[in-house]
Amino acid sequence: MRHDEFARNRDRLEPELNAFEPELGQLPDTDVSREDLENVNKTGTTTIGLTTADGVVMATDMRASLGGRFVSNKDVQKVEQVHPTAALTMAGSVGGAQSFIRNVRVEANLYEARRGEDMSMEALSTLCGNFLRGGPFFLVSPILGGVDDEGSHIYSLDPAGGVMEDDYTVTGSGMQLAYGVLESNYDEGLSNEEAKRVAARGVKSAVERDTGSGNGIFLAEITGEGVDITGHKDFDEVL
Repeated sequence: MRHDEFARNRDRLEPELNAFEPELGQLPDTDVSREDLENVNKTGTTTIGLTTADGVVMATDMRASLGGRFVSNKDVQKVEQVHPTAALTMAGSVGGAQSFIRNVRVEANLYEARRGEDMSMEALSTLCGNFLRGGPFFLVSPILGGVDDEGSHIYSLDPAGGVMEDDYTVTGSGMQLAYGVLESNYDEGLSNEEAKRVAARGVKSAVERDTGSGNGIFLAEITGEGVDITGHKDFDEVL
């Protein structure tokens, strides 16, 4: 079509439509009320991420609660692998976190299939932030941890899509208690084994006082070789 023909056809379009500008989509409508959200399964949670000299260590408790008042599950795995050398923790609504993790995992797999290489942590963290900013997920505050050619990375992600990289971070209802342990014990030269003990002490301190956290610990160890996740009901197994 010649330029002058296109211009004439453009003038016939609806006045609100501009063919030269992107059209914004809409999030799906929902009839979920604020009262409904009070009864959503939530992780309550203490989740921790640390960068180390060897890679990354992530730790979470195992408890899910209903409305923050009733323990609905005592064996929730709140850290999941989403990439050959990266994992995400769950904090916030269980359904929103599970949906978020599935979407991130699919996009990471598609990237690898199309380009023949894994996403960098910078690209993966940007993807996560974009999903949280524009996706229909109930409030979640995950941690992304991973290893790539640039080294070890920990990112805290907020429900509005904010992405902040740090040496260590904590999310969830037990974060203030766990942060105190990390402030006193974290060192950038920690090995993964040492970091697992520090992270376990952080989760254990939160479990002692935070009703939203409890019932054991999941530990994820991430290196350039992959992701290893183990669960422990007894903190003495890892301290």
